[in-house]
Amino acid sequence: MKRSIKEIAYLEETEELARFAKALGHPTRIKILNHLENQSCCFTGDLVEIIPLAQSTISQHLKELKVAGLIQGEVNPPKIKYCINQENWEKAKNLFSSFFGKEIIKSSCK
Repeated sequence: MKRSIKEIAYLEETEELARFAKALGHPTRIKILNHLENQSCCFTGDLVEIIPLAQSTISQHLKELKVAGLIQGEVNPPKIKYCINQENWEKAKNLFSSFFGKEIIKSSCK
């Protein structure tokens, strides 16, 4: 069964929204993004100073955010500099805005 362009775009947007939502599904990742949003960039060591977790744990959260495309990293041996991926940040904002901006049918579910 062939899918139309409209169906493919819908699936891609839905998958992107789910990927962003999954990445935002942990309080530590929200904290990291809040920090990065107010900085031009930071290193893992900077985050270890403000988030009371092991560096390996923070690195795992950074990896999840990077896989989702919300942040990007630039290797400056022996460190990695992280910043918000501006293009995907805008895309995520638009997708969430569209998703939460929909009118829902009022029901009497109780």
